[in-house]
Amino acid sequence: MKIEVFRDLAIIILFAKLFGLLAKKLKAPQVVGEIVAGLIIGPSVLGLVGQSDFIAQLAEIGVLLLMFYAGLETDLKELLHTGPVALVIACMGVAVPLFGGYLLYSCFYGFSPAGSDMFYKAIFTGVIMTATSVGITVQTLRELGKLKSKVGTVIMSAAIIDDVIGIIVLTFVIGFKSPESNSLQVVINTVLFFAFALVVGFIIYKVFKMIDKRYFHQRRIPILGLCLCFAMAYAAEKYFGIADITGAYVAGIILCNLRDSEYIAEKMDISSYMIFGPVFFASIGLKTEFSGLTASLLLFSVCFVLVALITKIIGCGGISRLFGYKGRDCFKIGVGMMTRGEVALIVAQKGLAVGLMEPVFFTSVILLIICSSIITPVVMKLLYRGEPDDTAPADKPSDYAV
Repeated sequence: MKIEVFRDLAIIILFAKLFGLLAKKLKAPQVVGEIVAGLIIGPSVLGLVGQSDFIAQLAEIGVLLLMFYAGLETDLKELLHTGPVALVIACMGVAVPLFGGYLLYSCFYGFSPAGSDMFYKAIFTGVIMTATSVGITVQTLRELGKLKSKVGTVIMSAAIIDDVIGIIVLTFVIGFKSPESNSLQVVINTVLFFAFALVVGFIIYKVFKMIDKRYFHQRRIPILGLCLCFAMAYAAEKYFGIADITGAYVAGIILCNLRDSEYIAEKMDISSYMIFGPVFFASIGLKTEFSGLTASLLLFSVCFVLVALITKIIGCGGISRLFGYKGRDCFKIGVGMMTRGEVALIVAQKGLAVGLMEPVFFTSVILLIICSSIITPVVMKLLYRGEPDDTAPADKPSDYAV
């Protein structure tokens, strides 16, 4: 490990916290400030810190801890109640952006016959738009005290399902382009993972319940919980080909009904607040480079961002009306689903590797991640303005306060 990483970490944490405090003073979510901090200290502006494998790995741990925390904070009864609704919302959150992305690419570069390379590239543009990054929405809902609310639970459930469906769609697209890829295997692996999580999760819960009864409110409980988080994340990706964040979230779900679930969440929040959270959010800004932008690519990128954001609102927010959600709540669900992050990057990089996307379009993906990561928390805060905190007393400071 190079010694420069210590300098980089000092800069990232300092700037992330300073800009997080500034965002708070401006009545904006602190995650917005941390993302902007990454953009300013990154290659695009000051060039103080560059993206490295070490920083990327810390950021990955950061998003895993966020997802684990989200699982711990989930109301399991509400999750089961909203599961069918979340499934339909997630399906529309994939279908509408998929069609929107295909249409956008085709309008710019021409409609091509099915089976051609241009046709698959157009479809892949839509596949990139299907991914939802739940980490930023989770943190925003936490700051607002709405993570356990009915709308918050629907967003969380739909976002997890959304990514699973998106990955399946990606595999099918690659499968059609490359006969070597087995699309059916991905579907089987997905079903097997959730079957595994159900059976093994029940056993683990019973074991943790016994340990919790004997060692209530002792630090060994959150330590074991963290081990479970990483183990489930590893198993999900290594053995089932499912995103590691899904495994981390499932680990939180397994433990969410323990007496000590809030104690575990509190200990996880300390690590996330101190280092992993700031690194994760700042790393989004660090990845952004604006070199090589042409006028036509800039126009495409702007349209790409607009279509990606609007189609999530239309798809997720629109369909939620059929399930009794009204006005502002529909908009909250749509906006909560429109963030893009690490999954979109993974999808884009996979597309580059198999020739479904040209390198020049990677800038569009980065712009989408930056814009959605900044716009979503701001709009969510405006939508929740005036509503009471559901999870904490009014005089209690945020767990993620600077």
